Amino acid sequence: MDTVTRASTGIEAFLRREEEKDLLRFITCGSVDDGKSTLIGRLLYDSKGVYEDQLSAIRKATVNQSAGAMDFALLTDGLRAEREQGITIDVAYRYFSTPRRKFIIADTPGHEQYTRNMATGTSTANLAIVLVDARNGVLAQSRRHAFIASLLGIHHLVVAVNKMDLVGYSEKVFEKICADFLSFAAPLQLSDLYFIPVSALHGDNIVTKSESMPWFGGASLLHHLETVHIASDRNLTEMRFPVQLVLRPTHDFRGFAGQVASGVLRPGDPVMVLPSGRTSRVKSIVTHEGELARAFPPMSVTVCLEDEVDVSRGNMLVPPSQPPHVTRCIDARLVWMGDQPLDLRRQYIIKHSTQWVKAQVRYVRYRVDVNSFQRHPATELKLNEIGTVVIDTHSPIFVDQYRRNRATGSFILVDPICNATVAAGMVTGRDPKLSDPAIQEVQTLDAERISTVDRQKRVGHASVLVWLNGGVQLAFAVESELFKRGYLTHTIAAQSDGSVMLELAQNLTAAGLVTICAADFLYEVEKGRAKALMALGHFIDVDASLFSSPEEAVAKITEILVQRRIVPLHR
Repeated sequence: MDTVTRASTGIEAFLRREEEKDLLRFITCGSVDDGKSTLIGRLLYDSKGVYEDQLSAIRKATVNQSAGAMDFALLTDGLRAEREQGITIDVAYRYFSTPRRKFIIADTPGHEQYTRNMATGTSTANLAIVLVDARNGVLAQSRRHAFIASLLGIHHLVVAVNKMDLVGYSEKVFEKICADFLSFAAPLQLSDLYFIPVSALHGDNIVTKSESMPWFGGASLLHHLETVHIASDRNLTEMRFPVQLVLRPTHDFRGFAGQVASGVLRPGDPVMVLPSGRTSRVKSIVTHEGELARAFPPMSVTVCLEDEVDVSRGNMLVPPSQPPHVTRCIDARLVWMGDQPLDLRRQYIIKHSTQWVKAQVRYVRYRVDVNSFQRHPATELKLNEIGTVVIDTHSPIFVDQYRRNRATGSFILVDPICNATVAAGMVTGRDPKLSDPAIQEVQTLDAERISTVDRQKRVGHASVLVWLNGGVQLAFAVESELFKRGYLTHTIAAQSDGSVMLELAQNLTAAGLVTICAADFLYEVEKGRAKALMALGHFIDVDASLFSSPEEAVAKITEILVQRRIVPLHR
């Protein structure tokens, strides 16, 4: 083997090892001057993640005399304003790797007015390092950043008590800060919390264990970053594949390109297309390198289906047994990033997975004080404020609770006029109706409402929802026959939106009618939700393909009604 071949083989082996390494994304946050940028610079320097020309430039640019011969903060503080003021303003990203793992670091600003920048860096992170100045203890901004990290679904939090050299490496100071932080963080539901005393300036406990703090029995910061378990953070059970593009390069190939958001996708797996509800199976998973046996996050692939199914950008492929929530109304937490306050009268655009949907914030449930966690009534959200809202969308979106699935539980709000991102949102999974002021007002008037029994006496029979798969013509035939037999009936013909059909059905059955939904395969995904709307025994599912004639279908529905003692009183 000649020298060139050996070199080529060595490079390929190195690239393969690098590709197989796990990737950890983490952020550093905390109050102003807690040493976030210095800690990252020291971590990069001691782990040999800085090139010689960068070190030479940093030595020349160092103006902070207290930082010593080299100001490590300059490795991430690249803006002129940042270097002049000695603070971080924008989010700075740096990459480095060790033999165990690859890392992407986001150095986020500490000032309160840059909270939206911090939230941006946190949105893709697996772990957050919250720095606390050992001299000052846990400050308001440290609490704010820990709260935002928890809000954005970060499971792993490292509390780095920095500048231990300025308090004589005192164990008592470290223990007091740990106790203060634990008492504050109890409501945050953090599953993995790690405390470590460090001195970023001198490198204590950054890459190697510190000799100045023999009383600390934990691992160094780098060792913890290399070994923290993040594989179980991803949702690999509920497959979600938002379609970005339909590919048809030739007449005999039709594939759907996108990025796997969660779960695992394999050839042969059954899938359902949302919002249509059509089902098929995965024929193949195609990439530039060839077909794959499986695909998982965050792989970008092209999926081919066995059947000719209508799929377009914004649709989503999901398992029929584990679909997301299909809705036009969501309860969500917002981090407001716009310079102008939230305006309930204005229309915004939701960017969710590959969908762009018109939306309007119906009302603000409350605003959160991130220092005390107290909830305050609000009608708007201002820059950097956090609150919970209810949002109506013009067409259905396919969401999961954010804590279960960060990919399909998150979204952004966009101002359609200037195209600026004004908010980052997380779906809570809470029923929006539970806190709707209009519904609460109605509930206070329950004593004045007409009871179900009184309504049934007036109409002459109980309400029923008939889910009829057989076309509109059959539905009207059934409606006519039931009407002749004394039932007060109404048919809902096919709608362009399945959720609209459910809303109409709910209103008509509440009025006491026998409601017939002419639901074909397009609305199969809504059947379970329709059944949940009705009391036990008041939902009838009829598949007309099982009958040879419309008369047989009518006879079967009538038989079921009689069996359930739902008969007109005024025949």
